[in-house]
Amino acid sequence: MSQTMRLAAVDIGTVTARMLVADVSATGITEVERRTDIVHLGQGLAASGRLSADAIERLRAVVSGYSTAIADHGVAATTAVATSASRDASNGDEMLAALASVGVEPRIIDGETEARLSFFGAAYSVTGDGLLVVDVGGGSTELIFGSSELDDGGRVCDIEAMRSIDVGSRRITEMFLASDPPTSRELDEARGYVTSQVRPFFETLRSKPRTMVSLAGAATTFSAIELELASYDSERVHLSCLTGPRLTDIIDTLSGLPLARRREVVGLHPERASVIVGGGIVIETVLALAGLDSTLVSEHDILYGILLDTYRDLRHGAETGRGEHDA
Repeated sequence: MSQTMRLAAVDIGTVTARMLVADVSATGITEVERRTDIVHLGQGLAASGRLSADAIERLRAVVSGYSTAIADHGVAATTAVATSASRDASNGDEMLAALASVGVEPRIIDGETEARLSFFGAAYSVTGDGLLVVDVGGGSTELIFGSSELDDGGRVCDIEAMRSIDVGSRRITEMFLASDPPTSRELDEARGYVTSQVRPFFETLRSKPRTMVSLAGAATTFSAIELELASYDSERVHLSCLTGPRLTDIIDTLSGLPLARRREVVGLHPERASVIVGGGIVIETVLALAGLDSTLVSEHDILYGILLDTYRDLRHGAETGRGEHDA
């Protein structure tokens, strides 16, 4: 099956919900509509172990809009996934039922699947050996090390190591950064904790990373701040380069501001201001442990991975006569 198919991907994270409708073929992905909404699904989860009714309702309202858009675009298949907050919550089934009521039925995926899909998405636009893909979410961070290359049959990805680690922008904020603005002690404790959680991954690698690619909202936000984007511009953010010293400078500036002033920083969405320092600490720590001085920032992330995975399954189904995608 080589024809183009219109597909939809939905990603339900700890901080954001996202949708991408695109035309997918064996040769590439053409975006039709992309939406990103900050819903803070995981707000309070660290303390309660549950998704709050208010958070589920915020998510349901947003995803209802996604469902309408997906229907309007006439997609052939929709794949929706839910990640860290949904994995951790004792009442994830309530969230699934709420979304099913508006026509979207996610599956809660494990960290390994999340990591694999993130790597496939990043590899869509970045190739080479020694590729470290870092997907910093609200509740977890996926680290994937491997290589990606193009040949006559398309993209070939080889994953050497991957791990999902329970450090993310919201989780670190709720665990350590209680003051407004956070104190030096809180920042030091957060950095120490993230280092202790992430370092074992690097100790397992047989070679050093050559290129780091950072995905998702924390990374794209730091790029937008660096580029001073009053209006978000995905084309300028995609494959932009963020150096370690500049990342640390921005974190220092943001962590020195009370939340009300942080919300006014150019390039920072006001609703992400409460968790951005925690996300920055994760990226900063991974970059230092990788022994690199900069990271690329990519817009091609787990949503691209979901679309590529769905397309592959549909193509395989057509070739074998199964003809059905199990989302």
